[in-house]
Amino acid sequence: MRFLPEEEQRRRLAACFPRSELTLEQLWLRYFALGGGLSLLELDAYLNGLTALPRVDRDMLAHAVNERLDELAGPARAPYSHPFRDGKPLYGPLRALVDLLEGAHRAPPERLPAVVAEAARALDLTIEVYLADYDQRTLVPLRPDAAELDIETTLAGEVFRHAGTTVTRDGPAPALWTILLDGVERLGVLEIVPADGTDPADAVLQEQCHWLASLLGHLVTVTTQYGDGLDAWRRRRHRGSPAELLWQSLPPLTGATESVVVGASVQPAYDLCGTVFDYALSEKRAQLALFDAGPRTGAANTAAVTALAAYRAARRDGATLTEQFAAVGAELGPRPAVSRVVAELDARTGVLRWLTDGPLAPLIVRDGEVLPEAGPAQGGGPVAEARLEPGDLVVMCSRGVAGTRDAAGEPFGDARVAAHLGADAGELPPEIARRLTRAVLDHGGELRHDAGVLIARWTTR
Repeated sequence: MRFLPEEEQRRRLAACFPRSELTLEQLWLRYFALGGGLSLLELDAYLNGLTALPRVDRDMLAHAVNERLDELAGPARAPYSHPFRDGKPLYGPLRALVDLLEGAHRAPPERLPAVVAEAARALDLTIEVYLADYDQRTLVPLRPDAAELDIETTLAGEVFRHAGTTVTRDGPAPALWTILLDGVERLGVLEIVPADGTDPADAVLQEQCHWLASLLGHLVTVTTQYGDGLDAWRRRRHRGSPAELLWQSLPPLTGATESVVVGASVQPAYDLCGTVFDYALSEKRAQLALFDAGPRTGAANTAAVTALAAYRAARRDGATLTEQFAAVGAELGPRPAVSRVVAELDARTGVLRWLTDGPLAPLIVRDGEVLPEAGPAQGGGPVAEARLEPGDLVVMCSRGVAGTRDAAGEPFGDARVAAHLGADAGELPPEIARRLTRAVLDHGGELRHDAGVLIARWTTR
């Protein structure tokens, strides 16, 4: 986009101002009503060429003059800093959102960074986009010459881990770092630098940036579905066909309603073999499931996908918990055994009900402590039940979590699982799950079983 030079805009605005028949005070009042924050003295200095103004303020002044010129039916209008179509927002956050939507309408995924840059100019910002790789170890920049950032050790990684926002002042210019979300799923972070000297700690600017980040996160997810440009950036190594099939079958790693927040992690992300999870959230309940097809063999992949498909088909048909469980067993038939747990959480009362046929009974974490098992209900027996308290975590783990062994043959073990869940209980569910699977990978060498974790927190309304 080509912008009108600042001095040329000022000169032509000053020429139009007398034709508006406004006094300086009247122009300031109109400008102030549009959201401007300059004083009357600063406005007078600008019109006389004694000071410069940010583009957004220049355009608000032009708009104030043009409104008056329109009232007078037709004198030549004051110029804006760039061309625009009638009816389109001229400046500010709404202009940025419109630019982002219009630019992404038919843009291939790899052009999204350029679209973001165009939208950022409406707010006098420069924006760097970093996406988390699928292993959730690294934040990968979309600008080719920028450096990758480690999620565990950098400030940007801290923003990602806590889904937060922070301001830095130790670089070339003060910057705002904020989480990039699609709904509630963490996709990466944004580094935002105001180009007009605005303090990045400004509350209004941060709110505007959150709008942009939310829309951008949605566009990242949508464009990834019809092109490989962004997906290729997030991959740090090859993913085989079995892992590709399983990964594409999974729901987002994070989901939420007003009363339930769900987070998940599965490892190894680039070589997933036989563990999948699923969930479905509604106003009334959260439905949860984890399927573990055992050792990492070729047959495990097919068995896990089959179990997941059978579960979804039954659940979407309105089947009861017992019927869902039976449908998975009937579909698997003679295939290798798949350990499974299906559960249902009443979002209004906190009552959790579940069925399992193996070692996958859910854990309940309360106030940083793993509660004693309530007694796993087996597939042929009655449905197990527990009542949660607000803030409780429901945790489902595949066998590869506690069962992964280090080089000396020592398993990760239930005690370490409980210790990690207790220490991280105050974090977001997707971060708890990410940290637990990372700890499992750091403990063991080559995994014999996938490490999968599904966590739900009941918060009440």
